[in-house]
Amino acid sequence: MDKRKRKIINDPVYGFIPVTSSLLFDLLEHPWVQRLRRIRQLGLTYLVYPGANHTRFQHSLGASYLMGQALQSLQGKDVPVSAEETLSASVAILLHDIGHGPFSHALEETIIKGLSHEQLSLLFMEQLNQEFGGQLDDALKIFQGRYPRKFFNQLISGQLDMDRMDYLQRDSYFTGVSEGIIGLERIIKMLYVQEEELVVEEKGIYSLEKFVLARRLMYWQVYFHKTVVSAEQLLLKILARARQLAENREKLFVTPALHYFLYDRYPKKKVETLTARERKELLDRFSLLDDNDIITSAKVWSESSDPVLSNLCRRLVNRKLFHVEIQDHPFEEEKECRIRRKMMKDYGFSEAETAFFVFTNTISNFAYSPKDHQIKILRKDGSVQDITAVSEIMDQNIISRIVEKHILCYPKEYTNN
Repeated sequence: MDKRKRKIINDPVYGFIPVTSSLLFDLLEHPWVQRLRRIRQLGLTYLVYPGANHTRFQHSLGASYLMGQALQSLQGKDVPVSAEETLSASVAILLHDIGHGPFSHALEETIIKGLSHEQLSLLFMEQLNQEFGGQLDDALKIFQGRYPRKFFNQLISGQLDMDRMDYLQRDSYFTGVSEGIIGLERIIKMLYVQEEELVVEEKGIYSLEKFVLARRLMYWQVYFHKTVVSAEQLLLKILARARQLAENREKLFVTPALHYFLYDRYPKKKVETLTARERKELLDRFSLLDDNDIITSAKVWSESSDPVLSNLCRRLVNRKLFHVEIQDHPFEEEKECRIRRKMMKDYGFSEAETAFFVFTNTISNFAYSPKDHQIKILRKDGSVQDITAVSEIMDQNIISRIVEKHILCYPKEYTNN
């Protein structure tokens, strides 16, 4: 390894993280990866938890570090893992979020339709593989779940993948929500491989129970916190209104990077039908998008001549968020209609325009999916069982049940109506 590329990065969660190869160093230095520094890991969650300003770059770096730790632990138990495999797995997890747009899924649902962040991540990795002369061949296989050794795929995407390990620990640290803290080191030390599948030694069962429960608690206490949901729904409505105006060829101030997508300049084709030139242009344009494009545009739109867009943006910029009600069953339509009628009278909005301010939706979560790379426990007698069959507290009917909540959003000034 080139001595000039030997670096140590000081991470607040894990301490000093060494850069262990020239390829990792060059990838970290690449503009497409550096862009992740400008995208918050938790989007607008900082409006609730002020410390939640960590980035997808930090998360990706942390997940890559944990991958190295996990594979090192497995090697110590005589699981054969080559240096090349360790590097490929570390690269795959480093790049797993490279296709994320600003504020996570907001753009997928409103502006860049037909392109998921998973598809974009794959396109980015394929392009990088060309730039680096095929050095990412195995990393791509692991990322896509095509690598012949199944446990590598599970470490990238599964119930115990390094993505989940890092984001729970990191999000807990930066939000200050202690319920997300997991026994990370112990879980990694308890990992083992049997018949090329990832298993966990039975003595790690209590750390695993805490891990599954921590994930559930973090969803309801952080990711689906009422105010976080309010802020994210408001941002979605802002982008939806901007999209609607753009489709009507209204001229809006917009950053060049966002303009390309908002006004449908990108090739609207299936990913697999894009030419090499179209792919390169799409990735180059997308790589210029980050949180700053959205926030800057929203600040300017708060003075827009469109009353709906300006009202929505002022609410976001000044943190005058929607009031959110959450319950287990659907809301009565009459309550929604009553608030809409009041808004029509107070603001002069049409009925269609009030839909940007008063609306219902659903949120859902589950702690454990037995269909998704089960967490398998290696018993002391050598047998392997699903964690729900071993744990005394993890009833499969409870923890794997999808919990769905109904939400009603509307401006706070109508809470008494």
